Amino acid sequence: MSVYCGIACRRKSFWCYRLLSTYVTKTRYLFELKEDDDACKQAQQTGAFYLFHSLAPLLQTSAHRYLAPRHSLLELKGLLGKFGQDAQRIEDSVLIGCSEQHEAWFALDLGLDSSSSLSASLQKPEMEAELKGSFIELRKALFHLDVKDASLLFTAQALLHWHHTHQFCSRSGQPTKKNMAGSKRVCPSNNIIYYPQVAPVVITLVSDGTRCLLVRQSSFPKGMYSALAGFCDIGESLEETVRREVAEEVGLEVESLQYSASQHWPFPNSSLMIACHATVKPGQTEIHVNLRELEAAAWFSHDEVATALRRKGPYTEQQNETFPFWLPPKLAIAHQLIKEWVEKQTRSSLPA
Repeated sequence: MSVYCGIACRRKSFWCYRLLSTYVTKTRYLFELKEDDDACKQAQQTGAFYLFHSLAPLLQTSAHRYLAPRHSLLELKGLLGKFGQDAQRIEDSVLIGCSEQHEAWFALDLGLDSSSSLSASLQKPEMEAELKGSFIELRKALFHLDVKDASLLFTAQALLHWHHTHQFCSRSGQPTKKNMAGSKRVCPSNNIIYYPQVAPVVITLVSDGTRCLLVRQSSFPKGMYSALAGFCDIGESLEETVRREVAEEVGLEVESLQYSASQHWPFPNSSLMIACHATVKPGQTEIHVNLRELEAAAWFSHDEVATALRRKGPYTEQQNETFPFWLPPKLAIAHQLIKEWVEKQTRSSLPA
């Protein structure tokens, strides 16, 4: 009877697994790899690796686009061997996703000092020549990446950076050890587990009904304007953060706000960008720029912003005075916020 029940349960489990959606099975597979070091190491055998050097991804140019090449475990071992590196270095890789067919994807940085071996970082020019590509800073590649590659590279850079900067326990001061997937680090002396964290940031497009407010920081590339952004303070709700940031940075009071979407953003460290639209009180639209936070802020009309959206690249690349400013790349959620506002304004101006 017990044998029959066991077989029946296994059959039921099998058919339940078959009935699950592709998304669910993929998600559960990734969970298994994060929790089981042996399963993750096994997944590396048939997986693919994205390569980085000092947090810059390896990219190849194809038809004015950047593509992120992937390498098999065998290719990676051969590459490491050619440069006198131990294959143990592969243990520094981090899991960043998988395909619907459960091909696991990993990222490995060959420019950061290895924590699993005594080998020094590999030299960038030699690696680029061998790999027939270039290690390009992710910020500089944003205008030329496709969405799928960008999402994986964002995750990879954020995880690689976190592991590089969180190698010691904050309580004991002892070195921590990453698990095979790189989803956590553990202090061997006290078993404290550290997980990668993201900082919540609100990014808000302020409107007065017919215009939107765009700002620039001194750190922005020349000519670029974007939406207001700021980190959430401890104890704040998202709504409170939006109202505080708008008041602090441009001296305006928010009347209403609406959530739009969210996005992981790896710069400068890992952040969760929470995008909102906000309107200010009528008749109270005079800007008072906080120069400690911003370099400039201004109201822009629908036509001005729509024109900027149609541009192909930064103002510094197209010295054309009919385009007085440019906007963040399409991959940035700020671009999507601005595009939403333009589309809404366009629809509202159409005759009923």
